[in-house]
Amino acid sequence: MLKRKSEFEDRYNRFIHELKEEIISGRIKPGEFILPENTLSKEYELSRVSIRKALALLVEEGLIEKIPGKGNRVTIPQDAQKQIINLGWFSDSYEIEIAKKIIERFEQLNPYIRVSLQILPNSQYVYNLTESIAAGNGPDVFIVSDYHFRELAESQRLNVIDPFLPEHINPEKDSYEKVFEMFTYDHQLLVTPFVFSPVMICYNQKMFEKAGIPKDFRMETWDQLLDFASLNTKDFDGNNLIDQYGFCFSSLTNRWPVFLLQNNGRFMSEDRSKSMMNSKENIEALNFCVDLMYKHQVSPIFSHGSNVLAENLFMRERAAMILTTYYFMNEFRDHKIKWDILPPPQKTAPATLLIGGALGINANSEVREAAKALVSYMVSTEAQTMIKQNGCTIPMLRFVAEDNYLLQPGIHPAHYNAFKEVMPHAVTVKDLNVQIKELELIENELHLLWANMERAEDACKRIDAMLNEEAAII
Repeated sequence: MLKRKSEFEDRYNRFIHELKEEIISGRIKPGEFILPENTLSKEYELSRVSIRKALALLVEEGLIEKIPGKGNRVTIPQDAQKQIINLGWFSDSYEIEIAKKIIERFEQLNPYIRVSLQILPNSQYVYNLTESIAAGNGPDVFIVSDYHFRELAESQRLNVIDPFLPEHINPEKDSYEKVFEMFTYDHQLLVTPFVFSPVMICYNQKMFEKAGIPKDFRMETWDQLLDFASLNTKDFDGNNLIDQYGFCFSSLTNRWPVFLLQNNGRFMSEDRSKSMMNSKENIEALNFCVDLMYKHQVSPIFSHGSNVLAENLFMRERAAMILTTYYFMNEFRDHKIKWDILPPPQKTAPATLLIGGALGINANSEVREAAKALVSYMVSTEAQTMIKQNGCTIPMLRFVAEDNYLLQPGIHPAHYNAFKEVMPHAVTVKDLNVQIKELELIENELHLLWANMERAEDACKRIDAMLNEEAAII
């Protein structure tokens, strides 16, 4: 027969558990003294005899040591005493090396915790992550992009997350509203934003100079984008082969919709009752994209959704301009090309896409307090500063992201702070009110348009009907 626990046993066990968590999670550091016995006695409503008995157990476990005349001090842990946190990360993240540096520093500050970095393939990342968690093997903390977060939401698997935001973070004061909106579901923030990036124009300064474009140029409209792209499109030896293009269009999910946003285009109505695909704004934007390749011939004529092909042409100085993110700018570190960035141009609206990454805690983790300590550190001033100093990726903390003293030649472009200009107008894919399966449908059906085998008007009308049929079924 099971014995019923008394109130005394509940208070006694709670004291031992909470003190262990304080030590292991790093809130009480090695070398620091815990509260006096009489204070603990009053706080937990236990006799001093019971407090001493509990402390003796922790002495036996090697967590604390009794110092005569001074009290009880947290000891330096042995490897066997360390709590292990598994940190999940997707394989093509540009922040893996920075994450390793942050982990190393976190372990120095929290000697009772060891962090094991678990790299998961980016392909089917969410599936592998949730399956691992369901099997009890999942990471205790894991990074998710805003795309991954939408996958979790649309597949109704957000229950794998234990909602958490460190106490020291004030979203309105410490960051940017849109960064937090990306990871909010049903009015609740479920994960802790970590890094972000708007989509920007990256251009080759040397190619611009050779094309006669002044250093103090401005590029605010589509017409100016086309003009500069035309000046930079060259057939140097007259053999009818283009040696360099002025711009490289990309059909990647986080690139081409920028043109729709800049023309006030949208995919679905606000209430998701009908498709907005067949709008004149969308048709006009798509025609501009196609014309860059086929009419004006300032962009290579090929359809692709790779996030490296356009950037690779840029790095080989075969394209003077591309749309890219601060994440990919890490590839340009110490590269021979001379490059800089500027906000994307506009047609009728100053807009661009915003993407981000956040840290989630496994709801089934057995070390959640230690996991929270890790997440809290990763969005601390020290860790966020490490992100800024070691790459172009923008840290979530606003005052770190905007700190010019952290900028370093060879790592950051001269106009790194250009992101500040676009943040008030940044739009997330979540704002587009389109589900992942709908976006995939749109992109699959646009292949004919990108190949110049269909007019924008016909493509939009056809896709519009397909989206409305899907909405009717739902």
